[in-house]
Amino acid sequence: QLQLVESGGGLVQPGGSLRLSCTASGFNLANYGIGWFRQAPGKEREGVVCISSSDGSTVYDRTVEGRFTVSRDNTENTVYLQMNTLKAEDTAVYYCAADRLGWCGGSPDLTTVMGKIWGQGTLVTVSS
Repeated sequence: QLQLVESGGGLVQPGGSLRLSCTASGFNLANYGIGWFRQAPGKEREGVVCISSSDGSTVYDRTVEGRFTVSRDNTENTVYLQMNTLKAEDTAVYYCAADRLGWCGGSPDLTTVMGKIWGQGTLVTVSS
């Protein structure tokens, strides 16, 4: 019943842009902490950006700050990740997650409090 669905991944050349979407059903994303995570081949999952449930403050990973921007459209119950100036090292499966009381704590990793709802992931490949 509680679902997140990511979309927008694909193949893009270095320097290009993509916008990922994460749409919720069964709950209101506006009331949740949100995290975008990514997992590159052979590497651990890492936080990309976190939005705290309390005040909506954001924390970006240092590798993406200045290139990626997270935003919300509450009418669409969707969060977006605008990714610009993409690099090969951005190649990964990108996941969104939501936790009712999730917070960032100065880290781009959304903290699990009530239990994360995860999307299925969308693959971003940055290659020439």
